Amino acid sequence: MDNLGTTLATLRSTAPLVQCITNFVAMNVSANVLLAVGASPAMVHAREEVAEFAGLAQALCVNIGTLDPAWAEAMEMAVQVMIASGRPWVLDPVGVGATQFRRDVCARLMALRPTVIRGNASEILALAGMGGAGRGADSADPVTAAEASAQDLALRTGAVVAVSGPVDYVTDGVQAFRVANGDALMPRVTALGCSLNGAIAAFAVGQPALPATVAALAYYGLAGERAAGAAGPGSFQVAFLDALYSLTPQEVTAGAKVSRA
Repeated sequence: MDNLGTTLATLRSTAPLVQCITNFVAMNVSANVLLAVGASPAMVHAREEVAEFAGLAQALCVNIGTLDPAWAEAMEMAVQVMIASGRPWVLDPVGVGATQFRRDVCARLMALRPTVIRGNASEILALAGMGGAGRGADSADPVTAAEASAQDLALRTGAVVAVSGPVDYVTDGVQAFRVANGDALMPRVTALGCSLNGAIAAFAVGQPALPATVAALAYYGLAGERAAGAAGPGSFQVAFLDALYSLTPQEVTAGAKVSRA
């Protein structure tokens, strides 16, 4: 894909409002990430207002990390609004293979046809009904093990499916790409992965989902590379936010490590 930085330029010119129904651990980090990207975050999940607020948002990110029945219902309510308005929504199936409750909720959400599904290899394998060796939110499977399942999920749901790892894999079931940007410290900072999904949702506003997802992954990973000189996870998080904020569209185009799969 050429000139991926244009997607970042478009995002920043529109500053989309992204509604996040995400886990307690990720709320603060996700909000800061979205602000650094150039979007506007809103952490709104109460059933009494979630659908009304979804009518104001340009995109929605759904993360099942700290799931409960009320939140599950709120997620479906907000998604229905996104569907009715033709706006993008992103599903993060955190730890979906760990419990039956998570599997049941994700089955209902997938039936609502997400715009993008992003998870680690174990989560994508579990979503596809292929098991997966994850431990909670952590993956124990390599990205390559989930590539066929990602293609199957994409064809079944109509979503773009992204499998995160040292080299990400992104497919719409027909085309596929690998994104090699990133740094080994990124998984050491709580909720950076969860926060990526809000960024993907922001990139997908008014832009085709496949190139938007590839661009978001490359940009996010490039920010990790810029922050790589940090002494440890604490200073890395600060440097990462600064890199998200300061990266230019031209630098994203030049630094993206994207290849066809």
